[in-house]
Amino acid sequence: MGIISIIVPTFNEAQNISLLIPKIHDVLNGNYKHEIVVVDDNSPDGTAKVARSLAKKHNVRVLLRKNKRGLSSAVIDGFKFAKGDTLCVMDADLSHPPDVLPKVLDALKHADLVVGSRLVKGGGSEEWPFHRKLLSWGAQLLARPLTPVKDTMSGFFAMKRSVIKDISLEAYGYKILLEILVMGHYNKVVEVPFTFLNRSFGSSKIGVGVEAEYLKQLGHLYKYKFSK
Repeated sequence: MGIISIIVPTFNEAQNISLLIPKIHDVLNGNYKHEIVVVDDNSPDGTAKVARSLAKKHNVRVLLRKNKRGLSSAVIDGFKFAKGDTLCVMDADLSHPPDVLPKVLDALKHADLVVGSRLVKGGGSEEWPFHRKLLSWGAQLLARPLTPVKDTMSGFFAMKRSVIKDISLEAYGYKILLEILVMGHYNKVVEVPFTFLNRSFGSSKIGVGVEAEYLKQLGHLYKYKFSK
């Protein structure tokens, strides 16, 4: 499998990243050759500094973006910065349990793309407020004609680098996975169940602007898939 690059986009996640990085390293160390790539959007709370303080002990590399913002563009830049031929994306807020990583990477031995899924048997989420459940349901429904994958809004996934070879990813929307599912080069995709956990520190970055970007992303992908 070679080097596995765990890409973690961050903005104001200093408290969470100090807990997440050691957990990822403990789960993978000794079994997988890996690096943890933190892509930080110049967080005022010093997230990049915290990540760099853990670099030597936990195989961390930090990409500091001073003039760019956005989750999808951070992940795309992380793909370019990463050394591995296996790329894995996780949120920084501990909502994606590092303990699930071995299952995801095991599944990748028999697939090109593996999605950490809340929507297959065995998966789920801790209690969400009604409005967030409604937004998630609506987003999944709008994406259904584009892919048979159930959890298209997952921010937790792994893939072979070949899946995104020679494709031009755009930083539309809040979740880059949907774009990869529509435009990527793969024969087999697998969904691995996990339970999405509520964040312990900080606040969610989801807002009205994110919803507008998602609609823009859908328009782009519908045109790509159905106008050929």
